[in-house]
Amino acid sequence: MTDKMHISGFVIQSNGDTAWDICFDGEVSEALSALIIGIETHLEQQMASGEWPEIIELIPAYRCLTVRYNALQSAPEGQQPLKERLERLVVELIDANDLVRTPSRPPGGTTVEIPVCYEGDYAPDMNTLCERVGLTRDEVIRRHSSPRYLVHMLGFTPGFLYLGGLDPRLACPRKAKPALKLAAGSVGIGGSQTGVYPQETPGGWQIIGRTPVQLFNPARDYPFIARPLDRIQFVAISAAEFKALALLQEQGLPGENPSC
Repeated sequence: MTDKMHISGFVIQSNGDTAWDICFDGEVSEALSALIIGIETHLEQQMASGEWPEIIELIPAYRCLTVRYNALQSAPEGQQPLKERLERLVVELIDANDLVRTPSRPPGGTTVEIPVCYEGDYAPDMNTLCERVGLTRDEVIRRHSSPRYLVHMLGFTPGFLYLGGLDPRLACPRKAKPALKLAAGSVGIGGSQTGVYPQETPGGWQIIGRTPVQLFNPARDYPFIARPLDRIQFVAISAAEFKALALLQEQGLPGENPSC
């Protein structure tokens, strides 16, 4: 039986034998993501000082924070079980730190520019999307590259960014039959979301462009191009610029992680 506990706008429920999900009420928003990342950051800081010895990993998502733990590790002497301590911590943070809950809380602090070529073979589904949404190619590019998208979370494949802020006019259903292989760097729209496929992978989103920039590189100190609560700005480039930037990537030269 799934164990649940409802407390002040969130529920803590089991996720298998070695994880708790802290799930929050409300719609996906910047405020909710700030709350989840704030709790994750607080736990990470305490874990670094030796607290929470049971916790193995923290995984933030749109509306929950998954806490993976070592089931063989007992709670510190005199402490409550992990679930009860998590409950108490979340309540304390919500009650005592309003900055965690509000959109005015400083985000990751970085806007990462991702160059995108919206031309020709780099955008195999552009015509389909234009027909579905009733906009010209130039208008789709303008609307897609205008927002500063919020990074809510990373997942699906290493480095895949779940972004908030897509222009509603660009919302388009996913493909009825997913493609078996999309090129790394493919930029797509699926429903009301947009994102970039970091690796060559199957996918069902409408592909309207491609970037030469690596979103995931395990050789970097921080392997991902952005962190939750950072901002993403897509910048339209030509096919010639794409090839030049791709060459720099292959040579390992600057231009790998353009940001401002």
